[in-house]
Amino acid sequence: MQSTQLARTQLLPVRWLGFLSALLVALVMTPALAKINPKDAPPEFVQAVADQALEAVKDSTAAQEGDREAIDALIDEYVLPYVDFEKTTRLATGPNWRQADQDQRERLVEAFKNTLIRTYSGALSKVDQLSEIKVQPFRGDPEAADVVVRTVVTQRNNPDVTVDYRMENTPDGWKIYDLNIEGIWLIQNYRNQFSQLINERGFDGLIEALNSKKRP
Repeated sequence: MQSTQLARTQLLPVRWLGFLSALLVALVMTPALAKINPKDAPPEFVQAVADQALEAVKDSTAAQEGDREAIDALIDEYVLPYVDFEKTTRLATGPNWRQADQDQRERLVEAFKNTLIRTYSGALSKVDQLSEIKVQPFRGDPEAADVVVRTVVTQRNNPDVTVDYRMENTPDGWKIYDLNIEGIWLIQNYRNQFSQLINERGFDGLIEALNSKKRP
C-alpha cells in the first residue's frame, strides 16, 4: 500500500515531463561552471544556468537516452553547487526530520535525490532544439534571504509549463531548494507521503521505500 502511494506521488502528469527534463538539464548539464555566478541577481542566475544547460544537452546523447551513469556523473559535478538537496529533503520530511540521526539523514537525502533522478531521467529525451526556459519579470527583492523566480518552459509539440524556483540566499550564493510546477510545490507534493510512511514504518522504512523503487 505504501509503495503504491509513494509511486502515485512521484508520477506527475506526463505534460510535466518536458519541464522536469529541462530542469535536470538546467541543473545538471552546465558546460562552463565558471561562467555561472551564484551571487548574481536571482533572475540572471537562473537564466544563465538555463541558457548554458540547454545548449549542453544537445551534445549529451547518453543523458538524453537516460544513461544513469552519465546523469549521475553530471549531477555530482554540476547540481550540487546550485541545489540544496538536504534542505529540500528536510522540508519534505517535516518535523520527523528531528527523529533521525545524522546517518539516517544522509541516507535519506541520497535516497530522495536518487528517486527524483530515477523517476524523471527518461524525460531528458523530450528536450529538443527548440526547448527554452524563459525567466519572467522579477518582482521580489534581490537582496532578500528567500526569493521565487518565475519561468516558462517552452517546447515543440507540448504546451508551455509555468515553473517557480524557490531559492535561498546563502553565503555561497543562491541555492535552489524547491519548485512550483503549475501550482504544486515539489516539497509539499512529497510531505504527506513521507509523513505517512514514517508513521507506519519509521525513518528507515521511508529510506527503504525510496531505495526499493525500480527505474521506470
